[in-house]
Amino acid sequence: MGINNSLKLRGNQFSNAASSFWIAVAVAAAFSTFPLQKIPTGKWMGACLILWGISTAAHSAVKNYVQLVAVRVLSGIFEASLPPAIMLLSAQYYTRQEQSMRYSLWYTGLGFGQIAGALISFGFQHVSPKAPLNGWRTMFLVLGLFTVAMGALICVFVPDTPMQAKFFTDEEKVVLLEHIKVNQTGITNRKWDVKQILEALLDPQYWLMCGAILLQGTGGGFISTYSATLLRNFGFSPKKAALLGMPSGVMNIISMLFVGYGARFFGRRLFWSLSAMCIGLVGACLVAFSNPHHKPAMLAGLYLANFFTGCTPLNFQWFTGNTAGHTKRALVAASTNAAFAIGNIIGPLTFKAQDAPAYKPAKVTLVGCWAGSAGCLILVTLYYVWANKRRDAASVESDFVDTEVDKTIAYAGMTDKENPYFRYSI
Repeated sequence: MGINNSLKLRGNQFSNAASSFWIAVAVAAAFSTFPLQKIPTGKWMGACLILWGISTAAHSAVKNYVQLVAVRVLSGIFEASLPPAIMLLSAQYYTRQEQSMRYSLWYTGLGFGQIAGALISFGFQHVSPKAPLNGWRTMFLVLGLFTVAMGALICVFVPDTPMQAKFFTDEEKVVLLEHIKVNQTGITNRKWDVKQILEALLDPQYWLMCGAILLQGTGGGFISTYSATLLRNFGFSPKKAALLGMPSGVMNIISMLFVGYGARFFGRRLFWSLSAMCIGLVGACLVAFSNPHHKPAMLAGLYLANFFTGCTPLNFQWFTGNTAGHTKRALVAASTNAAFAIGNIIGPLTFKAQDAPAYKPAKVTLVGCWAGSAGCLILVTLYYVWANKRRDAASVESDFVDTEVDKTIAYAGMTDKENPYFRYSI
């Protein structure tokens, strides 16, 4: 939309500006565990959205590269708490089996955002050059103000816990508590437990989770940041490139619903997550290894690569749902978000100006990272199978029969390691 020319960006400055956002997300995510533990989740999420909207609107006033990086950093700081906050809120209302579909539904916003963003970008590219604000500046201003309004609505209408939900009767709240008791994760706990932090850091699943998400995010950073650039390199004008980004959003929505629905009603999260990964990998290979002058193959590859994102909400839910103990779960939610951010930092940095227009090294990196993410996912699943079998064997030796979840343990705030009733979802 002309941002490079307006701000006179040179060399890798656009990549660096994109990475600065995710650097801020990664750093802020490391500290977001504390407010998520201490501050009511709904209010914190709404406040972050309002501040995020203000920083987005501030993009309309930047004059140079330094100012662009500054507002990108601010946007990243305020965005960092949003995904883990949504994860924690979802876990308060739905069982682990139900959460996969809910996560996929709220993550379809990414696909709808791509479609709307393509139309918005196309529309604002028609703003007259003589207008007081460039098209891209007007776009940031409008979207920022809209985000502020959404944040205010969330502050007012989203309850911090089910017990504070005005849309539930007292009887419905009791039914909800009974319904989610099977999660063995409790509802909320404002107490900061250092032991749970240490347990998470020594837990193999924690590092395998973060590895899978980091490698997944690296490829995602490639796709999200440079899709429009790749489309323009195929020979399309900026306006056509904007419209050609819409099928990517459609593919995102289809993949989210495919994976979420499959995991919800047929189980076997690994199968559905790997299915999305394999389809995305086919697309990544087409982008990386097809003749760059063969537009149909490159377009098909770019669109298929977006199918990979369908595993994102499932993996976030899977890892968070398999973690018990409020402090530990908050840390896992924040850490996986940070890992995703770090991946998105690395992704744009693989794009080097000297590799234009083919960007072959970046495309090969995309394939390698996504294959590595699938490998981590397989390893963490094997760990879950091993841990569940060991607990089943221990329960047989102690004559424990799991006929009904113990209420005391269900709400005790114990971690998944401490709770003998806890079984990892697979």
